[in-house]
Amino acid sequence: MKLVLATNNFDKIREMRNLLDGTGIEILTSKDFDDFPDIEETGTTLEENAILKSEGIFKATGLPSLADDSGLEVDALNGEPGVYSSRWAGPGCTYDDNNRKLLKELEGVAKNKRTARFRCVIAVTFGAGHTETVEGSAEGYITEQKISAGKGFGYDPVFFYPPLDKTFAEISLDDKNKVSHRGQALIKARKLLEDKLVD
Repeated sequence: MKLVLATNNFDKIREMRNLLDGTGIEILTSKDFDDFPDIEETGTTLEENAILKSEGIFKATGLPSLADDSGLEVDALNGEPGVYSSRWAGPGCTYDDNNRKLLKELEGVAKNKRTARFRCVIAVTFGAGHTETVEGSAEGYITEQKISAGKGFGYDPVFFYPPLDKTFAEISLDDKNKVSHRGQALIKARKLLEDKLVD
């Protein structure tokens, strides 16, 4: 069986491949297609965007498709950046731009008020009119400066995860996939895929 990962973000693809390894499912990405559409994220929730992407790529390829939408929800910012996490600092922004904006917004905010969570919704489209979703989350808080060992991406250098006493940018991919929002959602998605796609 084949599964298309409905993303052009190769940091996400690396994490997804890691957790779907060993299923016997052939994983395809945008590199395997000549005309891979860029699905616009017009939804107002993580779930809406994940479904838009998985159904859009299913329609384009005719193959089962998996998409995620993830967001960082900061309590002191009323849940922002949320669904707009990847482009929070503006069009064409980098991971660093987003991190700088977040740290600036939280200047002077006490540690106990810097609570935040990563949320991830994964949608898997198995066929026309057949999409299922799963979700994962990870609780932590936002640091006062970037703390990185060169691992992770996105907001990982500023997201401190208390159970491991480290930011997500300080832990290995294997360790991150055991505890992260995307890791939890992918474990649930893997079970869905094995039930539906694997003989």
